[in-house]
Amino acid sequence: MKVIGLAGWSGAGKTTLLTRLIPYFNAQGLRVSVIKHAHHQFDVDVPGKDSWRHREAGAAEVLVASSNRWALMHELRGAAEPRLPELLSKLSAVDLVVVEGFKREPHRKIEVHRAANGKPLLFPDDPGIAGIATDTAIDTRLPTVHLDDIEGAAALLLHAAMPVEEVVAKSAAIR
Repeated sequence: MKVIGLAGWSGAGKTTLLTRLIPYFNAQGLRVSVIKHAHHQFDVDVPGKDSWRHREAGAAEVLVASSNRWALMHELRGAAEPRLPELLSKLSAVDLVVVEGFKREPHRKIEVHRAANGKPLLFPDDPGIAGIATDTAIDTRLPTVHLDDIEGAAALLLHAAMPVEEVVAKSAAIR
């Protein structure tokens, strides 16, 4: 299993790019999973439904299963936010895990940059940036691809992806 991150400011197009890359990877026979960090409270459950009521009542974990999918919700209840290695260990084995967020973790990242966003690049300050997907010309030695070049972006992600064991080891070293 390999891991690569997508980094960039809000509005740069990380989600748009990823929703175009996933079908491309699938068509190449690759299984892809995504870990997304949220900076705000979020809820994947519907208030009033049984699973929500179980969680609200104090259950540490609630697993909901059907013939279409299953989802495990784990309440931290004041515990520390899990780091990337812990979350990676919870995933089923796939070919590629794309991580959005967790910018302080030491995995490699592809920066997504959109000129109209008006934000500065991250790469000069983040040594984990291994390439850039952008809609503008950038003066850098890093490999770059256009945001609309899905085949090129996919190749860039696959080339820069790290084995999960390397991500875990690097993360343990910075603890």
